[in-house]
Amino acid sequence: MKSIGLAAVACLVLAGAAAEAGPATPSIITDATGLNAGNALDAIATDYVKLTLALGEQEAGYVDAYYGPSQWAEAAKSDPRDMRELGNAIVVLMERLDTLPVSDDPLNETRKRFLMAQLEAAMTRHAMILGETFSFADEARGLFGVVPALKPLAEFDPVLEEIENIVPGDGPLSQRVAAFESGYIIPKDRLQVVFDTAIAECKARTAHYFDLPAGENFKLEFVTGKSWSGYNYYQGDYQSLIQVNTDLPIFIGRAVDLGCHEGYPGHHVYNMLLEQNLTNGHGWREFSIYPLYSPQSLIAEGSANYGIELAFSGQERLEYERDILYPLAGLDPDTAAAYWALQIAKQALSGARMTIAQQYLDGGISREEAIALNQKYQLVSRERAEQMTDFNEQYRSYVINYGLGMEMVRDWIETQGDASVWRWKAMERLLSEPMLPADLVEGRLPDE
Repeated sequence: MKSIGLAAVACLVLAGAAAEAGPATPSIITDATGLNAGNALDAIATDYVKLTLALGEQEAGYVDAYYGPSQWAEAAKSDPRDMRELGNAIVVLMERLDTLPVSDDPLNETRKRFLMAQLEAAMTRHAMILGETFSFADEARGLFGVVPALKPLAEFDPVLEEIENIVPGDGPLSQRVAAFESGYIIPKDRLQVVFDTAIAECKARTAHYFDLPAGENFKLEFVTGKSWSGYNYYQGDYQSLIQVNTDLPIFIGRAVDLGCHEGYPGHHVYNMLLEQNLTNGHGWREFSIYPLYSPQSLIAEGSANYGIELAFSGQERLEYERDILYPLAGLDPDTAAAYWALQIAKQALSGARMTIAQQYLDGGISREEAIALNQKYQLVSRERAEQMTDFNEQYRSYVINYGLGMEMVRDWIETQGDASVWRWKAMERLLSEPMLPADLVEGRLPDE
């Protein structure tokens, strides 16, 4: 479908809806603005949740988490709304927000900003479900509220040259790295104990700074047939299902990575704190649902990735893995430093993943070229490069939320103070407030 732009989509949707619905739209807006600001926002938030559930019936995976009233989810399934109706509903909700007067309560203004950003993302995804195409940059802006500044791949060549010195030899560097890392695979029969131990440590370090909700917990599963390496399915009531994909070998460093990212202080904690502080604490229903393709995901993925280095500084992590996880995995602790040095060097290549995704999704390179470039610039096996390309095909510009999101979260948190306690406090607030990517860039807090 030829791209016609979001403004045009909104006009078409409204025009069609006006023909079908007559004067209903103005009466909805009048009813909403006739309430006080808090009640009007509550009404809009309720309709936003129901709208998001309805969109989730049009696209599998659109709703990443929901723990609101079960009858709303059942109604979305039993009485599905067509795409024209949903497009109209998005525009109407945006108009209802626009017509609300400026509130003296900064919390109300914060909610309005958050809901508007979520609805703008919903409009973009609605257009994509209908078949509209956007450039990588426009898609990222529409869904996640940011445009990544991508580097040419040639800028990563000096990093590859440095890694040549770490893994010398003949043949392509990616093959040498893969051969080297093959000595650091967790045997499948030891995955459970290694991951259980790593996640417990991630939790202990987080609980040292955060008061975690009573009764919180998670279930860990190992799965196959996925384009991702790990996933957190938040269940509500402070419970999560964490899945780890075993399609490809799992390296020793992934235990801490996924334990922090999917668990503590990553996705599990993020969702718990939103539920505790906003859904339950303030009664803000909009936080009982999490649409995957929204600005929330940049905050979620960026904080989950930064949470790894917040919980484990470089030397602390090396010592923990060497002394605890290597023996559990049956690996030689004396080689831990060499593996860690390679992983640190590879971190400088993270930006290349976004550049490759942009080139592929914008049609500049073929799938086979994307796989080859991922092998070269991510220093992975062909199988893993194929999985990364599968991820790009399924989730598209979502990839920016990992690298760019982490950079933005790190920059924002580390301006709050140098001491660990202040960074953890900043992290806790980030995970407990209706933060948007723009808040990280502008350096303000939501209620300022």
